[in-house]
Amino acid sequence: MVETEWTTALAGGMLIGLSATTLLAFNGRIAGISGIFSGVLQFRNVESWRCFFIVGMLIGGLVYEYGIASQPTPQSAFAPGIMILGGFLVGVGTRLGHGCTSGHGVCGLGRLSLRSLVAVMTFMMTAILTVFLTHQFL
Repeated sequence: MVETEWTTALAGGMLIGLSATTLLAFNGRIAGISGIFSGVLQFRNVESWRCFFIVGMLIGGLVYEYGIASQPTPQSAFAPGIMILGGFLVGVGTRLGHGCTSGHGVCGLGRLSLRSLVAVMTFMMTAILTVFLTHQFL
């Protein structure tokens, strides 16, 4: 397992908070990635800020991986088909939950939203149950 320096995690968290706060302060929008991405995929009056936000996330990941990271990101042992299915299920859950973990966890909790608190508690309990079951039966 690759060790991550706590300073890297702290800096990443601060950058996420800064980007969410900046988007809310200057654009009046919540930085829920599923909503931003969905707005781009609908191809109706795509607001340019959505495209810039997504491109910025991609560039930020590449800059970290190939410029800043002291170690390469570990590779997954899961089959690509399982990962695609998992991504699809996350997308379905995002639509059912009216938002994603970033929208509810970072932005919703920061705004003291009760709906986001319930959503985050549901995400966490589901994650705990999933880890328990996969470690018991897989």
